Amino acid sequence: MEQGYRKPSAVDVHVGARIRVRRRVLGLTQEDLARALDVTFQQIQKYERGANRVSASKLFAIAGVLGTPVQYFFEGLGEPGARAASGLPGPEAETAIRDFLQTTEGLELAMRFLQMPKGRLRRQVLELVRALTDDVDGSAGPDSPVVAEADEEGVSR
Repeated sequence: MEQGYRKPSAVDVHVGARIRVRRRVLGLTQEDLARALDVTFQQIQKYERGANRVSASKLFAIAGVLGTPVQYFFEGLGEPGARAASGLPGPEAETAIRDFLQTTEGLELAMRFLQMPKGRLRRQVLELVRALTDDVDGSAGPDSPVVAEADEEGVSR
């Protein structure tokens, strides 16, 4: 391993991803956030990738600029070791979802889906996506953890 290189911790990556999602939801650029925090946009890039850790005081300032409570950045982390005992999907599923939501298309799709009224229309969109993904590789069947979780949230088949 290269001297001085540190692999980002899962917590740093998670917090950075939450910063990025919130910033993008608000329509702010990395430069906008950097100016508000009196740092460079490169520093924001490093925070969002998890390459640099965000100090407690900087996270507090970021929360203020982004209009969200500090705990927002830690939502979804859970307690260490709790996942294995719960039978929930592993970190790979969370990473895939987080990565998807960080794309322009993923974020827009999620936001537009949330604008739809709950009920029939949402179920039809979900069925369309299921049919499209089943046609591609057959990997998103009814036993998919993400589908099962969505069903528990009120989106029925």
